[in-house]
Amino acid sequence: MKRLAALALVCLISTGVFARAPTHYLRPPAPQPEESQLIEHGQYINRSGRSVHSPAHTKDDKKPQGATAKCRDGTWSFSQSHRGTCSHHGGVANWEQ
Repeated sequence: MKRLAALALVCLISTGVFARAPTHYLRPPAPQPEESQLIEHGQYINRSGRSVHSPAHTKDDKKPQGATAKCRDGTWSFSQSHRGTCSHHGGVANWEQ
């Protein structure tokens, strides 16, 4: 009985050691753009379940806060992954830092 209890305790402790949170829970939220600078105001839910601003033009054509890429059609993307970024906007013209 003591062996069974010890084995159960070891199993219980080891699962906590190896458990990991999905990486999208560990990443801080991306900075949100200032809506007053943007012409379009849509949102979408990405594959990680996060709400992301849809690609948008800016009123002054300057990079808005949180933009990750400039699309070939002139919109700014706020995508949090490279896959599919600017896919309906002519593809990526430039990746931003």
